[in-house]
Amino acid sequence: MNISENFIRRPIATSLLMMGILIFGVASYPLLPVSSLPTVDFPTISVTAQLPGASPDTMASSVATPLEQQFAAVPGLAQMTSTSGLGSTSITLQFDLNRSIDGAAQDVQTAINAAGGLLPKDLPNPPTYKKTNPADRAILVYAVHSDAMPIYKVDDYAYTIIAQKLSTVTGVAQVNIAGQQQYAAHIQVNPGALASRGIGLEDVHNALTAATLDEAKGNLEGANQQLAIDTNDQLFNAASYANVIVAYRNGSPVRLKDVGSIIDSSQAPRTGAWFHGQRAEVLLIQRQAGANTVQVIKDIKAMMPTLRASIPPSVKIDLVSDRSQTVSASISDVEFTLVLTIGLVVMVIFLFLRNFWATVIPSVTVPLSLVATFGVMYVMGYSLDNLSLMGLTVAVGFVVDDAIVMIENIVRYIEEGETPFDAAIKGAGQIGFTIISITISLCAVFIPLLFMAGIVGRLFREFAVVVTAAVMISGFISLTLTPMMCSLFLRAEEKKEHGRFYNALEGFFDWLVNGYDRGLKWVFRHQFITMLSTLALIVLTVVLYVVVPKGFFPDQDTGFVFGQAEARQDISFEGMSKITNKFADVINQDPAVAAVVAFAGATGGNASENTARFMIQLKDFSDRDVSAQEVIQRLRPKVAQVEGAKFYLQAAQDVTVGGRLTQTQYQYTLSDTDTEELNQWAPKIQAGMQKLSQLQDVATDQ
Repeated sequence: MNISENFIRRPIATSLLMMGILIFGVASYPLLPVSSLPTVDFPTISVTAQLPGASPDTMASSVATPLEQQFAAVPGLAQMTSTSGLGSTSITLQFDLNRSIDGAAQDVQTAINAAGGLLPKDLPNPPTYKKTNPADRAILVYAVHSDAMPIYKVDDYAYTIIAQKLSTVTGVAQVNIAGQQQYAAHIQVNPGALASRGIGLEDVHNALTAATLDEAKGNLEGANQQLAIDTNDQLFNAASYANVIVAYRNGSPVRLKDVGSIIDSSQAPRTGAWFHGQRAEVLLIQRQAGANTVQVIKDIKAMMPTLRASIPPSVKIDLVSDRSQTVSASISDVEFTLVLTIGLVVMVIFLFLRNFWATVIPSVTVPLSLVATFGVMYVMGYSLDNLSLMGLTVAVGFVVDDAIVMIENIVRYIEEGETPFDAAIKGAGQIGFTIISITISLCAVFIPLLFMAGIVGRLFREFAVVVTAAVMISGFISLTLTPMMCSLFLRAEEKKEHGRFYNALEGFFDWLVNGYDRGLKWVFRHQFITMLSTLALIVLTVVLYVVVPKGFFPDQDTGFVFGQAEARQDISFEGMSKITNKFADVINQDPAVAAVVAFAGATGGNASENTARFMIQLKDFSDRDVSAQEVIQRLRPKVAQVEGAKFYLQAAQDVTVGGRLTQTQYQYTLSDTDTEELNQWAPKIQAGMQKLSQLQDVATDQ
């Protein structure tokens, strides 16, 4: 059976078919989302609960424990991590990769409802959950601050106007606010003043609750008109709370200002964020899974002038980090490499064949196969990222092989005197099964990647599918378009005297063949030495495999660095704030640093008040002479001189777990070490646990 014959006999239909494939690929290319790596969604759900004023122990025992007991029964739960801080609890639920995130979300909501009867009755709001991707860090980071307004007034614009408006942009998953300071009036009562008047704290609580209710007031009705009574009984500032009547003593009202002081403050005064040493709110914008990173950032930046015009001039919005710059740069580099690879392949074909049409025909296969692969990527929901483009780059060397094999067999019959048309039919019929077998064998190489499980399998599945699709398309083109073009354009070469370029290349190829022949004869004469050399190379390969450092992905310079400061556990928020700003000042002085934002306090990102986290944006690579790792090495001795806390630095990677320094990451690193290294760490960990136990015993005795 000759698969190619019908395509050779119908060149117009074959050309139209290839034109359709080309148009489909070209139209699909601009529709592909752009990102640094394939979209890999980890089925992860984050549950948060707030009980203002509760200690970490109370949050762990009365809030986290009931929720954990219910979550433990959710099917497909792989890992549960709970963090309890001052007034807040955060529980991260990570499910099996084959678990549907939507189904898991429904089970989580059911578990939250089941735990409702066991949670504290004074919980302001029920626990909430959201689907998260811990490997997807913010694509844009903005700092909102003001020199003329207190931070709780800045929140009115940062949260109400900017964050909520940015959340409506197509492709934006959520906008988190680090260091958010929502307004709240703080009542600081004087116990002595209360006791002298015989007033308890519960009386104050009841008075405040009754004073700030917004209830229906009814209406006024007359014979010809009706008016609704529309007044708001809520209190919105400290001055309004000052005149609230707590009780009556001796016939006179006791107002709140008589037994304490009221100040304008925020709901979370022991948390905060700083930008260049100034209090700020940091907007962390995350994209939806599969969204075009570059396009989303472009849409957000196009909206920013309108948002800036809708807020007072005293409120500043500064761009801290823009991930589209590194994504665009990396994608551009890979695209350039792809184009360069195609050019080199075409050049090599020409140098060896030294025939115009024999070079053009297989060269058409390369861009057509790659462009058609864009259509497959669009149908599969893939993106233009480093791995998919790397797959196309690797496929360039594969897709041209089938066409060359087909041309060689057809040329053989032309040289024997057959017409190009007959030679194409006969040569394609003979070599067709061989091309099919070559295509299948190349695709079989990627079968392990296609069926690999886990996170690595999800990441490299796109790479394997892209290469496989390109190889299969090239095999189809080699069986259809290539023999058709051979029948139309190839001609028997007339014997003529070639030029100096042709003769020089021919002499070079003859020299290579003669050199290979001499080397092969030497190997045959020294077989024992050859065997020893082979064994030595095998041993050296094994040794180097053991010695060479191993990791999930190579170190990347994304221009973004994460930092974490950890102070003693009993430090106050004010003390932690001073240390945080000292670290930020030291980091800002580095010439490679463009911007630093820091946030501290017991928030969703921090487990307790004694920790602070830093987001360090480095300058563009063209504006700095060192890499991110070198910047980290340069900063470490400087931050070590700051007293009061330990500081850790880590370069941001495109693939990470959580995007920040965590104990979970450290445990993951230990799980990849060998037994000998674990034995070295075990005594140190045991000694530390014993010392901690002794300190707890001393504290209990005191």
